[in-house]
Amino acid sequence: MSESVPPSTVGHLCCGAPNPGHPRHYCGLFGVFNHEQAPELTYYGLYALQHRGQESAGIVACDDDGQFRVHRGMGLVPQVFSEERLKGLNGRMAIGHTRYSTTGSSHLRNAQPLTVDCSRGQIAIAHNGNLTNAAQLRAELEERGSIFQTTVDSEIIVHLLAQPGPPGDSTLVQSIRRIEGAYSLLLMTTNELIGVRDPHGFRPLSLGRLKDGWVLASETCAFDLIQADFVRDVDPGEAVIIDRDGVRSIQIFPEHRRRAFCIFEYVYFARPDSAISGRNVHQVRVAMGRQLAKEQPREADLVVPVPDSGNCAALGYSLQSGIPFEMAFVRNHYVGRSFLQPTQLIRDFNVRVKLNLIGDLVRGKRVIIVDDSIVRGTTCQTRVNNLKEAGAREVHVMVSCPPHQHPCVYGIDFPERDKLMAARYSLDQIRDYLNADSLAYLSQEGMVEATGLSPDSFCMACYDGDYPVPYDASLDKHIMESRRARVQTLGEGLAEDTRQQRLF
Repeated sequence: MSESVPPSTVGHLCCGAPNPGHPRHYCGLFGVFNHEQAPELTYYGLYALQHRGQESAGIVACDDDGQFRVHRGMGLVPQVFSEERLKGLNGRMAIGHTRYSTTGSSHLRNAQPLTVDCSRGQIAIAHNGNLTNAAQLRAELEERGSIFQTTVDSEIIVHLLAQPGPPGDSTLVQSIRRIEGAYSLLLMTTNELIGVRDPHGFRPLSLGRLKDGWVLASETCAFDLIQADFVRDVDPGEAVIIDRDGVRSIQIFPEHRRRAFCIFEYVYFARPDSAISGRNVHQVRVAMGRQLAKEQPREADLVVPVPDSGNCAALGYSLQSGIPFEMAFVRNHYVGRSFLQPTQLIRDFNVRVKLNLIGDLVRGKRVIIVDDSIVRGTTCQTRVNNLKEAGAREVHVMVSCPPHQHPCVYGIDFPERDKLMAARYSLDQIRDYLNADSLAYLSQEGMVEATGLSPDSFCMACYDGDYPVPYDASLDKHIMESRRARVQTLGEGLAEDTRQQRLF
């Protein structure tokens, strides 16, 4: 059973592994206010959001006595939470988090939600995104005496909220206005649940209703699972505060800011059954496939998706082109972490075990294979080789987004630019590496057109290098190196003190 715990203590349960097949995501958020089964509903909400992070999961519940109860662990949601663990999390209010580390190491201490007990009372926080001024703020807070328990930038927000200052909404407003970058947040005190989106709206966050209670979630698919009604998206720059008096809204950034929703949510990350900005994700991806067929027609016998992320776009390509659609790759849904050492044999096995090809469907055929993205290229190369080894006469690779040429600093693990295939090589060189007969990407204009939204609605920095929030990587590196030097100096000083103490 979970215990009533101070902020520095969490339950332990370690297992599970992320899926390295595609770019990994940031996190999933889910919160419930005023429901007798809040922790259980949060569990199911996280289950629906598992695709947003498979590294760790956690729930903080507030019981009727105003005491936080916490359980966090490494692994998938059903691995972290047993029935017994859930029974120990009681209360009518809870927030949950499922994580993939974009900042901070993969370690239990970095699992969220984070909790703290300060002069303002108990606070729990769950964060989706990356702060671009995290290093500067952390250095400033450490200089003022703050002691950090984790290496995640989310803890910075907790420290800002705990700083002395006027009570009430102004504390929240002042703290949020100091952070920069991409964030959707859930905050919980003993009597309120708060949802916040950054002023550019990088990350999704939606408000729902469940009888007399309220729910907040990263995606609407989580509402469907618990049969909650979608109310609306939380606006960029808005804080939604839910308490016994109902729901009220504060616009933390009343001045106009550029809208910059991450378009890769539509391309890959969000579940197809979710709706974002009033657009169903499945329908948007089908439209991307249709647009790809208009821009890049090919003569072929089959259109084959890379499951599951290429399914919708491949269907769109097939519908637009009239070329038959076939699920020639069969996905194994039960693949987890291999316990064997990563020899070349095992690496090859791990790639092949996830998708198995039905060779009879492609033998002697001209095949169009559709995927959502090519980042490093190794997985796509394997799929092309699978098709050719099975006897495919031609293999044409179609990608339902533009080439990724720039790293993401807002919470996706697109790597440094020199590790992005499209940033290093020409289209012909990538085609040769993939062993494909042709290679084509959807244009940036076509991708935006498929969403039905304005181009100025999105962040597309990973494609065009236009970063909505400035990010000084050199300054960030300088601050981190300075802090490491201070820690090393402090450690040497402590070691010297210890030697002196031992002399007496």
